[in-house]
Amino acid sequence: MARVMPDDSKPLRRTAILDAAEAQFAQHGYDGVNLRAIAREAGVDVALANYHFGKKRDLFDAVLMRRAEVLNAWRLKALEDALSEARPNPASVEAIVRAYLRPLLTGSHVSEPGWKHYYALIAYVNNSPEWGGKLMTQFFDPLINQFIDALRLSLGDVDEKALFWSYHCFSGALTLTFAETGRIDQLSKGLCRSDDLDGAYEHVVRFITAGFESIRPCR
Repeated sequence: MARVMPDDSKPLRRTAILDAAEAQFAQHGYDGVNLRAIAREAGVDVALANYHFGKKRDLFDAVLMRRAEVLNAWRLKALEDALSEARPNPASVEAIVRAYLRPLLTGSHVSEPGWKHYYALIAYVNNSPEWGGKLMTQFFDPLINQFIDALRLSLGDVDEKALFWSYHCFSGALTLTFAETGRIDQLSKGLCRSDDLDGAYEHVVRFITAGFESIRPCR
């Protein structure tokens, strides 16, 4: 007779499948992974992965959504705090950039393997012609539009093209930081480490703030 698993094992098995999928997708990309490999890493039968998530694309979306919801909540709270502290004036560009970056690059979570896999996956998705426009829009654009609105208010009568190209550069710099490629380690001969996200924080803040400030209309 087959052994019946207790009900409280279901969340654990779902989490194990999500963790394994996250690691596999981060390392091999979407096309380099199949459900059988994910199930094997999770220590479950492939039928269970199908039962919980359905097709591979549905599992991919579930992996992206799981931590996106957490990140979006953290960044929304940080943005709301920055806007509240500045009222009745607009928040400064630096305060907005810090609200965007602090939850991403600082804190104990950034050294956890799961978050490292997730950030590598976001770097992959954001730089993919196949996935970037579609999935980043789906999971992140509603919040990002709030940050862009805050930057627009802070900068005044800013040129819209310049604003969006500046954000594009911001997004690219951030996802390259997420990727932890080791490139900066080589260039700096070990002075900088690509896995030191907390250490990168102040440097990225200053660089991105200066970029947005450079498009502020002359008064």
